[in-house]
Amino acid sequence: MDFEFTKEQQGIQKAVKDFCKGEFSNELALELDQQHEFPMKLYKKAAKLGFVGIGIPEDYSGEGYGVVEKCIVCEELCRGDSTIGSALALANFSHECILTFASDDLKKQCLPPLAQGKTLSAGAFTEPDHGSDITRMDTTAVKDGDEWVINGSKTFITNAGLAGYFTVLVQTDPDVTPSHKGMSTILVEADRDGVSINDVGLKMGIRSTYTGEVVFKDVRVPLSNLIGKENKGFYHVLEFFDESRIWIGAQALGIAECAYDRVMAYVKEREQFGRKIAQFQVTQHKLADMATKIELAGLLVYKAAWNFDQGRIDPKLTSMAKMFAARSAVEIADEAIQLLGGYGYMTEYEVERIYRDAKITEIYEGTKEIQKNTIASSLLGKLK
Repeated sequence: MDFEFTKEQQGIQKAVKDFCKGEFSNELALELDQQHEFPMKLYKKAAKLGFVGIGIPEDYSGEGYGVVEKCIVCEELCRGDSTIGSALALANFSHECILTFASDDLKKQCLPPLAQGKTLSAGAFTEPDHGSDITRMDTTAVKDGDEWVINGSKTFITNAGLAGYFTVLVQTDPDVTPSHKGMSTILVEADRDGVSINDVGLKMGIRSTYTGEVVFKDVRVPLSNLIGKENKGFYHVLEFFDESRIWIGAQALGIAECAYDRVMAYVKEREQFGRKIAQFQVTQHKLADMATKIELAGLLVYKAAWNFDQGRIDPKLTSMAKMFAARSAVEIADEAIQLLGGYGYMTEYEVERIYRDAKITEIYEGTKEIQKNTIASSLLGKLK
């Protein structure tokens, strides 16, 4: 068993660290957070360095690496700064659906501009009335000649308003039971007639990502925009989640480390009652707990990533990695605020913003309750 990154992976890690060190700052992160603004200039720089297309094959202008390397990039971006890093790490969200299931024509259309930083992508799965329950879809796609006609709405869609295209989960067979057996995934370009975007409003965290409601009103796209097989969309999305939950775990891991790095620097300098805060045993115990959670989260995330790259897709392990890393990020950021006391509550000291950014990792890509359902289902199997 070898728990070390290869030299090539270490080189990727160092490149991302150097990028963050040179480009990220608390001042910029605060500005982006307060203005609800996506860091487009940094996104284009990250794309030129190969970070955006790290998992996209070279044939489509990417770097051609696996999930482990994607996790390295995601972790280090979010460790550099939870706000800026999350925005950059999520900019190519859902492109895996295109890569895994779409036709060569759709791949050539969508993936190179993404890898080159010319556009963003988005997955439109969540609906207003169903949330994490993707077994039911009110958004429909009906065949009309050589086109699909799409109607419905999606909510809490990351990158809505910036993405060049959406991977949309729709109901294509309304009569089948259970309904998830009649769902399909369809590519919808953002500039199609009938597509409208509404901002959902100011969020608690990850404010430099744009989150919106996407409404489809008689939107027509070619039948060739079908991603994968008709009426197999639910299963395509589940397979995508098996991967995406791993790098959301990496996002949470990086955010946890972001908080840990800030609090470690603070307690070594801050004095109370004539001593450095770091000299108090209660502080040392808190730091020990933080470090242990980070170590465990990292082991789970990279084990899940390595297994995925080896072709051993394990939803149980994926859910464990995402759930534990997300919970650890929230707990560590919360403890960081506590250790900084009143300063921890102030925007200048970053950790309150890191806490706000951490919380979403417990919610999107399936809430922690959904992850527990997946884990328990795998453990118990089918019950009579």
